Amino acid sequence: MTRIQIGSLMLAAGLCTQAGAAALTSPDRRIGVDVRVDAAGALTYQVARDGRPVILSSPLGLRLENADFAGKLALAATSPVTAVRDSYEMAVGKRRQISYAANEQVVTLRNSAGQALEVTFRVSNDGVAFRYAVRAPGPKRFVSEATGFAFGGAAQAWLQPVSVARTGWKNTNPSYEEHYRRELPAAAADAAGQDSHCPKDSTTCPAAGYVFPALFRTGDTWVALTEAGLDGSFHASRLQPRAPGGTFRIGLPMAPEVFTDGALLAATTKELVTPWRIIALGSLATLMESTLGTDLAAPAVAFDKARLQPGHASWSWALLKDDATVFDVQKRFIDYAADMRWDYTLVDADWDRKIGYDRMRALAAYGATRGIGLLAWYNSSGAWNGTEYSPKGALLTPAQRRREFARLAGMGVKGVKIDFFAGDGQSMIAYYVDILNDAAAAGLLVNFHGATLPRGWARTWPNLMTAEAVRGLEFTTFTQADQDAAPRHAAMLPFTRNLFDPMDYTPMVFGDIPKIRRVTRNGFELAQSVLFLSGIQHFAETPEGMATVPPYVKALLQDLPRSWDDVKFVDGYPGRHAVIARRAGNAWYVAGINADDADKTLQLDLSFVGTKTGQLIGDGDGERAFVQETINGGQRQVTIKAHGGFVAVFK
Repeated sequence: MTRIQIGSLMLAAGLCTQAGAAALTSPDRRIGVDVRVDAAGALTYQVARDGRPVILSSPLGLRLENADFAGKLALAATSPVTAVRDSYEMAVGKRRQISYAANEQVVTLRNSAGQALEVTFRVSNDGVAFRYAVRAPGPKRFVSEATGFAFGGAAQAWLQPVSVARTGWKNTNPSYEEHYRRELPAAAADAAGQDSHCPKDSTTCPAAGYVFPALFRTGDTWVALTEAGLDGSFHASRLQPRAPGGTFRIGLPMAPEVFTDGALLAATTKELVTPWRIIALGSLATLMESTLGTDLAAPAVAFDKARLQPGHASWSWALLKDDATVFDVQKRFIDYAADMRWDYTLVDADWDRKIGYDRMRALAAYGATRGIGLLAWYNSSGAWNGTEYSPKGALLTPAQRRREFARLAGMGVKGVKIDFFAGDGQSMIAYYVDILNDAAAAGLLVNFHGATLPRGWARTWPNLMTAEAVRGLEFTTFTQADQDAAPRHAAMLPFTRNLFDPMDYTPMVFGDIPKIRRVTRNGFELAQSVLFLSGIQHFAETPEGMATVPPYVKALLQDLPRSWDDVKFVDGYPGRHAVIARRAGNAWYVAGINADDADKTLQLDLSFVGTKTGQLIGDGDGERAFVQETINGGQRQVTIKAHGGFVAVFK
């Protein structure tokens, strides 16, 4: 166990300290941070777990136009260590009731010009977080950040590259829609774009950086890097594409990632406060059960709880595409949702032209008679890409949004899906936040597509049900290559993209995909309904495909909980397999998938279900067959077929 003494800062800065200076460790004292200023005034930190290094000595600091805090620093003050305690409730997430405990200390430094920088450190039992603040009055324009994360030579990385801005279909990149590169040597990750996972014609070769969350393994410790606390005043960050010697540094959005004529990087005349930089760490189970991504987010804004209804949705576009966005098909999908005891039907792009506002009102009214809420698609776009789908340009100003959202609420529409954002610049992040605030005021639920990682927004804005920011199922309907990659991609997502934030992967197809040979078994598809977290789970399957499944599969999907109370990681390895248990009330749902090309036998500890007897639905003989069997708790051996999966329910 390492005791982290901020007193070491004083020694390095040539100041006096006492041997008994306060130490900054996690409440359980297993994780600690050592922060230093060297003789040249460089600010660094390192992180240890159980006395063993996890993050090696790494740089801290930032640069503003009129203030350099990336070197020649001296310690000015350290605050006492204080205990931070927080409890909150999540409508959408891996746990409903969450408690957060950490120890906090604020370090104040001054540069050679006498300007002050505060760095706040928090250490919890599942990781470390820190953020910077410059509080002096006057204008502040962000230039760059020195923050790095140094890993030892044996560390491995699982990284999703950032696509180059304004590339891809209709110049819609970046949208966090790439495959993860798996088990890269962290020390060699600066050779981005030169590995076998990166085709020559890819828009990510060389990579423009790596998105959050980024996953690492060093020794027996797993690490996820991400950020939280974006309030619209700051740009979103990522990791730079080059990591010399295994040191990954904070990277910036590309120039086109802005609202039309908007700012790229943070600038303010008030206090400049960065988002929290988060280092979640521990065993793989600790990481998978961590809630740090929302623990560090701001508390919830006001939203009518009566309108806060997570659930499941039917959705025609996934398999039927544009031609299905017509009145009669959408009415049929409302009937389908009602038959499945789901909650919503999503009406996708061009509804304003193919259905119209008046008939959308009629659809919403019909849905209300069946107990189904209507969700309506919108195009976020101004000038940042060439998309033509509509409604387009209807949400760009506050007056437009408030008028449109009030109109939708008056029609009985329950929420909006907003697509095709431009990236991570400060003005674009502010656009997301403005949409969330205006939608909350109108009582509307929100789903962001073609979008950035939510970074804890589901806590701050409870009306944010989900966000895409993933290479979702729709891509597997476009090309066979994406379909062939689907098993390993899906087995990456619980460990990365879906680790802290809701994810609109739009899972589950049991029938055929037009012009595509599906490579996953039906058990694999079914498992995603539990494995993937989304406030509104938009299911891709059509009524015709659902009609092919046994009654017990349909019954499971009819009774599937809308939200979860607790989580337990059971087994898994990123990109290979995942078994996760989720609790709703007194019932446990255990879901597992196997991305490997061979059957996998796992010894699962299901003792947490107690004496309950469950029903397991998995893959039978043949690629489309199901089988149901009884299963008990305790130590259980379960075999998952290649590209297969299961759901076990214990009530």
